[in-house]
Amino acid sequence: MSYTSSELGLAALDSALRAGLQQFTPPPALSLSQWADQFAVLSREDSAQPGKFQTASAEYQRGAMDAITDAAIENIILMWCSQSGKTRIQMNAIGYYSQHDPSPIMMIQFSLEEAEKFSKNRIAKMIRDTPVLKRLFKDPRSRDSGNTLLNKEFPGGVLTLAGANSPAGLASKPIRILMPDEVDRYPASAGTEGDPINLAKKRTTTFWNRKNIMASTPGIKKLSRIERAFEDSDQRYFFVPCPHCAEFQRLDWARLTWAKDAKGRAIPQDCFYGCINGCEIRESSKFDMVRQGEWRATAVSIDGKTAGFHLNALYSPFISWSELISEWLEAQGPHNTELLKTFVNTRLAETWELKGEGAEQTELEKRANEQYRDLIPEGVLILTVGADVQKDRIEATLMGWGIKEESWAIEHRIFQGDPSKQEVWDEFDAYLLQTWQHVSGMQMRIVCAMIDSGGHHTKQVYAFTRRRELRKVYAIVGRAGLGRPLVGRPNRVGKEKTLLFSIGVDTAKELLYSRLKNTAPGPGYCHYPAKACFDGEYFKQLASEHLVTRLVDNVTKAEWKKKYDRNEALDCRVYAMAALDCLQPKWEAVAENFAKGVEAAKKAKEPLKQKAQPKAPRRGSSWVNSWKG
Repeated sequence: MSYTSSELGLAALDSALRAGLQQFTPPPALSLSQWADQFAVLSREDSAQPGKFQTASAEYQRGAMDAITDAAIENIILMWCSQSGKTRIQMNAIGYYSQHDPSPIMMIQFSLEEAEKFSKNRIAKMIRDTPVLKRLFKDPRSRDSGNTLLNKEFPGGVLTLAGANSPAGLASKPIRILMPDEVDRYPASAGTEGDPINLAKKRTTTFWNRKNIMASTPGIKKLSRIERAFEDSDQRYFFVPCPHCAEFQRLDWARLTWAKDAKGRAIPQDCFYGCINGCEIRESSKFDMVRQGEWRATAVSIDGKTAGFHLNALYSPFISWSELISEWLEAQGPHNTELLKTFVNTRLAETWELKGEGAEQTELEKRANEQYRDLIPEGVLILTVGADVQKDRIEATLMGWGIKEESWAIEHRIFQGDPSKQEVWDEFDAYLLQTWQHVSGMQMRIVCAMIDSGGHHTKQVYAFTRRRELRKVYAIVGRAGLGRPLVGRPNRVGKEKTLLFSIGVDTAKELLYSRLKNTAPGPGYCHYPAKACFDGEYFKQLASEHLVTRLVDNVTKAEWKKKYDRNEALDCRVYAMAALDCLQPKWEAVAENFAKGVEAAKKAKEPLKQKAQPKAPRRGSSWVNSWKG
């Protein structure tokens, strides 16, 4: 069949009109989970199972993702454990709002450096491996590409990455999609501009269809941003059916049970979950349970448009129940407080409650009645010292430590003199080299000492410790901030390249005050002897600080405040505890070696058996007489 030129022209016009109209046709309605299953790709650097993304691999992701594209929901709160896919959900949202519903997007990391790292390691790889995104973003190597580390343009929008510590990146262009990530690691203020989340939220004001997708593992109770946001939401939990009785329920850590052998040792591999109806659920049923699970709201959100999702690691396909049990067991005991806090935050997705908020002087004074004055008491296996340098003296506390960090205060000593003079340091050094007699007869030495360099006479502290590092005499500097590790990684500082450890003093004080609340000897208990150095002044200094929380710009802050000007006793006690943490003792091995040393000391003191005396030589038969001939 042949066509006239006019018919061909009309057909071409019709085709052109159809193509033009398609530019104004809205994209087909897709939920985020549908978009992710169709387009999202997991990079090899970003996943143990690279390739096409599948929501069904962890079914709990579906409800959270689809809430993001629900027009009735403005705020999505993910209070999730680590290794559960929460960051992947945010990355899928970046893909969706870049390709399917172009919008200006901002993702906020806790620092500018972390934002740059996230851009290089996660965003760039996602764009590289996802075909629909690769077509949108220009090659960053080309000139004027609009594709930099922190700003990536695409048709209809831009992806901005910012740091919570950098106000400049939080307060400029309008943003429709806001994604604050790991918010419990954010600083209290972005420079001097105030709370970084509130600062960034102001950029979404002009968008009626704005989204705020906030995600984090939680931190400290009452200070946690993600917990506060979750409490204002509709508080959704993932309910799964029991494979035996079909009862829907939340998975709760307290209901996980494991077997023990004849000696009472845990067998993590032999575990089950106790259904609320008494059924024993094995982990082999976990995947099917999660696949059939559903999110259920347990509250009404304050504004009616905030969906909150809480998820712990019991649901995760990426970590087994036996692994969780092993981590939990490793974190038990007062000597593993940081491990336990990490488990509670990152595995259970729960906040850590501070237990030590201060102490009362009079209650502490009552403890100074134990009768170990001249000998190191039974139970002590390690000696450490914490020292504080003042302008006219050095103060030091000698502590003894036993199993599970039960502690005995041995002595608080003041070395009077100007620390800019060598004499006071010589006296202090002789003290650190001193031997101490244990009640068993063993002679003990100080194993580790930590000396504050952050106040007076920093150079002298550096010089003193640099020459004694082999004896584990270290310089330290205190770092404020709840949640810091008790002892951080050391750095080399100064002209002499002295080894300097950072001490999380707020963490240490919270740990110390929580232990001082122990009322019975045992793990973590603190003993004090009836000695003159442990008087009312000492305990006044020991109890000189308390934890104060206050609301600043809608953000709760906590900090240690002095009740009494002098706090050297508290500082020395904290530094001695940090010295023990630096050693990371294996207590079973320490106790075994100590017992061997005691036994050797006893044998060394046993009187030698009397040997038979040689008979006196006969007159005239000595070697002298023999020599004479």
